[in-house]
Amino acid sequence: MWVYGAPMIEVEGYRIERLSANTWPAFAALVERQSGLFTGCWCTNFHCYPDPPERREIGNRAFKERLVGEGRAHAALVFDGDEAIAWAQYGSVEELPAIHHRKEWEGTVEQMPDMRITCVFVDRRRRKAGLAEIAVRGALALIAEDGGGRVESYPHDIPAGKKMSSSFLYNGTRTMYERIGFDYDRPKGAGNCVMTVVVAPPTRRRRR
Repeated sequence: MWVYGAPMIEVEGYRIERLSANTWPAFAALVERQSGLFTGCWCTNFHCYPDPPERREIGNRAFKERLVGEGRAHAALVFDGDEAIAWAQYGSVEELPAIHHRKEWEGTVEQMPDMRITCVFVDRRRRKAGLAEIAVRGALALIAEDGGGRVESYPHDIPAGKKMSSSFLYNGTRTMYERIGFDYDRPKGAGNCVMTVVVAPPTRRRRR
């Protein structure tokens, strides 16, 4: 289970911290260990609709760091000691507008989410240990700390018996989200789906 409460959130023994100017060096070290991710994107693609000229002018790394410094990029970082080993990116629809199959999503949405989870990543050295699920649970805990709300995510809906490389599972699988408590809402594209959960704010204990 996750544990709420300032100043630290913990999930299954791992410390969860927000992506911020303070945690940027740990996030950057994680990305650099993966050679900048898929195409050197630095987890900027979901921010970019339309694609701002500044991203091309200054590059993905600097653009992401600028978004973080301005409070326009959110993620739950999973720490093992001082090292970030996984993350789950989340934010509002306005902050993360460039989801895959965007037009289909816009044509089928009936209730707008307060937050969406768009990318989950685990250090290559630490995969197959449940860290993607821990990162998503960490993101939900941070969303709860900020007041909660309706949260969507768009995992891969993999048919039974079919395997997919973890390198392409940029947002986890339907079965993982079902374990966490998300409900299936509808298909999205050829191999993804929309899943939702309502997150309540944490219950604070009264001081005596």
